[in-house]
Amino acid sequence: MPNHIVVDSGCDVNPEFINCENHTITHIPLNLQLEDKVYLDDENINLDDYLAHMEASPVAVKSSAPSPSLFYEAFKTGNNVFAVTLSSKLSATYQSAITAKDMYIEEYGKKFIHVFDSLSASVGEGVIAMKISELLKNGVDPSEVVTQVNQFIKGMSTYFILDKFDNLVKTGRVKPYIAKIAGFLNVKPVCSEENGEIKMVDKARGFPKSVKKLIQIIKENTPDIETRIVFITHVKAYEKAMAIKEELMANLHVKDVHIQESRGVTTTYANRGGVVIAF
Repeated sequence: MPNHIVVDSGCDVNPEFINCENHTITHIPLNLQLEDKVYLDDENINLDDYLAHMEASPVAVKSSAPSPSLFYEAFKTGNNVFAVTLSSKLSATYQSAITAKDMYIEEYGKKFIHVFDSLSASVGEGVIAMKISELLKNGVDPSEVVTQVNQFIKGMSTYFILDKFDNLVKTGRVKPYIAKIAGFLNVKPVCSEENGEIKMVDKARGFPKSVKKLIQIIKENTPDIETRIVFITHVKAYEKAMAIKEELMANLHVKDVHIQESRGVTTTYANRGGVVIAF
């Protein structure tokens, strides 16, 4: 396999969008600790059981970055390796991947390995992985892939509408005032990621109105939205994801919209009912 894309489990992306004859994708799992139980966020995690435990527990989930050794092993596959991690402002995963790269080079010598700081999470990471895949399928040289993907990251947008901000607040990943706003009379903050940090950009009462706000924000800030493919991930909220898709297609005429269910990390921080979109 000449090319290998490596992501952490904070990345929500369907492997069928990535895997092909000249490259494949590997997810490196984060650890999710809830009370005295540790869930490994891999393909074996039962998200229904995990979500039920999380909702019944009075304490917040603690997530921990994968050890460098997991990235190190993954970096052995492929002549060229492209890694995408959670924002370095949200997780230590980026540093783990950088350490693994240094370990690999020291042990085996020169090899093309590049680690991208997504400055995002969830399907935001997924969109970056898909951009790498697209460029590789088109035969773009590895160094040029890095240049184009770095430019892509600068122009990428990630938005989300959540019902609850509990774990984000408890772990210091979002300002408490946003959670307080969300607790008032069914107000739904519309949030985005700015330079890898979570910010509230608007709010509305009720999910339908928050979607209208979201559509307006995208329209005002993304003049080329009709040329984009939008990806949506959700936490047990397919109907909400479909509602956003319908609004995107009807009002912004985007190129296409793909919907998928979240992995463990996004489930932890977006909570049941959360929806994240990226393009």
